[in-house]
Amino acid sequence: MSDHPCDGAPLAEGGAGSRDETDRTTTRPGPLEDVVLPPSADVWTGRATSRLQWALAAFGAGCVALGIDLAVDVTWSGGLVPLVMSVVGCVAVGLLILFGTLAFVHVEVKVEGDTLEVRCGHAGVPRRRIHLRDVIEADHAPSVTPRHWGGWGYRWRPEKGTAVVIRRGEGFVLRLGDGRLFTVTVDDAEAAVRHIRARLQALRT
Repeated sequence: MSDHPCDGAPLAEGGAGSRDETDRTTTRPGPLEDVVLPPSADVWTGRATSRLQWALAAFGAGCVALGIDLAVDVTWSGGLVPLVMSVVGCVAVGLLILFGTLAFVHVEVKVEGDTLEVRCGHAGVPRRRIHLRDVIEADHAPSVTPRHWGGWGYRWRPEKGTAVVIRRGEGFVLRLGDGRLFTVTVDDAEAAVRHIRARLQALRT
């Protein structure tokens, strides 16, 4: 399979080899022809968690608590308008941080049948579902960094496609039929790539 570089989420080079060789290596799995899906492995699930997002969520909760404390503070003597502005500002900033971070404290990936689904946060939103028949290839990305995507969360860059970046580290990259790329940071991404490739092989035979 040819290599398609992606800034910030490089696609590792693949090489032909037996299934045993693929299992022993820590680099990108071999071509689709070398991947066989065990009968018992019909579903693959994985996730990644961000500790930094939890820290930011705690800061947001602190801002909300500060706003509430100001609202009930009977010793405030600075006037009604400054009080309202302070309360509204603290609560608004806190809620914005809370909703913006809790949605991306973790990501869950599920590959089942001919469908791949990505769910973010406890509410599972944002969510994206991709039919594997629309996937051309899957590659392991050993180093995905928020810096290359402009931050954490659900990101989009015209030259690189879209990504769900929860933390820095490994992930996988899907090349879709329309040429777009979709990158996801997830633990044990190499296993995800092997499973996706096996499903692609099954769909094409």
